[in-house]
Amino acid sequence: MNIITINGRQYSVEGRKIVVRDIPKEGAEVRVGNQIVERHVVERDLKINFSGDLADLDCTSVVVEGNIKGDVDCTTIKCGDVGGDIDATNVQCKKVNGNIDAVNVSIKN
Repeated sequence: MNIITINGRQYSVEGRKIVVRDIPKEGAEVRVGNQIVERHVVERDLKINFSGDLADLDCTSVVVEGNIKGDVDCTTIKCGDVGGDIDATNVQCKKVNGNIDAVNVSIKN
């Protein structure tokens, strides 16, 4: 079991892939694997903490205080190491083991 905390609310989850999707006129939906963790999230900025190994991430804009073992698909990301590919517009990270498809890239060691 992994633990995900969304704006201070904590949940036990089994998956390792986080997907955050905007739902027009309803807010956002947060999924981990196939499980809907929260729906109708209206906070403008989501603060998500994930305890466990994060496999993949799919969202709009994110700051990850740690590493991502798999792929990232988002608009803007700031994180540690990425084990897979990144498909984004703005990237600020440390080491990337896969390919990067982005407009702005900043690799900081």
